[in-house]
This record gives sequence, C-alpha cells and structure tokens, in this order.
Amino acid sequence: MNMKPAGHPHKPHRPLAAIANVRTTQANKRRSTRMALNARVALTGEDRQKNAFNLPARATNLNMHGAAVALHRELTVGSKIVVRNQRGMQVSARVVAQLAALQGVPTYAIEFVDNDDKARNFWGIAFPSNSSSSHAS
Repeated sequence: MNMKPAGHPHKPHRPLAAIANVRTTQANKRRSTRMALNARVALTGEDRQKNAFNLPARATNLNMHGAAVALHRELTVGSKIVVRNQRGMQVSARVVAQLAALQGVPTYAIEFVDNDDKARNFWGIAFPSNSSSSHAS
C-alpha cells in the first residue's frame, strides 16, 4: 500500500530571479502591448452549464488581440464567445484562461479568433508595437 500525504506534490523551489526571468520572457513573447484601459462590452455565448447568455461586461488590460473580461457567469476555457463594443462592432473570441474571481465575479482572459482588420481595430485605439515598448522595471 502506497501512503502518500494528501495535497500538492512537492515542487522544486525556484529562486525569485528565475521566476522574474520567466515573466520577462513571457512579456517578450506578447503579440501586443497590454494597456491598462477599461471598456464596456457585451458578451454573448454559452456558460459552463450550456445556458445561453447576452450580458454586459467590463473589459480590462486591453491589447490588440484580446483582453481580460469580468462577467457574472462561469465560462469554460476553450469556449467561444462574441464580444460587442459600444460602437456596435462585434468579433468572435476564445476564452483562454480564468484569471481570478474578485468579489465573486470571475475574470477571464480572451483572445480574438480572427486577426483581421476588424479585430485589430476593435478597441478603436492604436497599440504600440512590442519592439518599441520598454521592458525595464
């Protein structure tokens, strides 16, 4: 009988410098710069229980390829939704991760499915390219 303690398996301890290097590498791989802006949007799709919804939401950390959205529904990672901005433009997006749940409201990372002009201009702002952004802290 194999008696292992319950809980998470032991992970090797990584120094903080190694973790900071991973984060810097991930930031360097970003397709576009995140902007700490908020936008009101409407999301349409199916929640985790397969119930259809069409609800207002708040998008934050906007970038050319998506955003983080807070929504009073539980979504499935990998599911597709439609995002509509205040100008009436809509694009298809994919839920790529659940980021957090602040005060009971889940926040999800979404990315636009298409990389066409409609998606690139969805937020109505110009994003600086990653090559021109500074990675210094």
